Amino acid sequence: MSLASLVLLALRLVLLALTLGLTLISFTAYRREGTRRLEYAFVGFAFVSIGVALTVLAEQLRVGDVFNIGATLPFVVGFAALYLSLYR
Repeated sequence: MSLASLVLLALRLVLLALTLGLTLISFTAYRREGTRRLEYAFVGFAFVSIGVALTVLAEQLRVGDVFNIGATLPFVVGFAALYLSLYR
């Protein structure tokens, strides 16, 4: 494994940690306030975190295009939920 691959993996893991942190913060806010907007924000960040995790996994396993399409779907759902949290 080259140095560039290791750096890229490390950056992706940092990105995963950041998205999981945002998910935890949004879940805490949702539990404290209980509003519909915060619920959508929590769900959105959770799906974005799932998308990041699947993307990291797909890169490490060198899977096919079908898995990459499936790894993109959580991003679509997550950003749609975040959109709803901002405009509801």
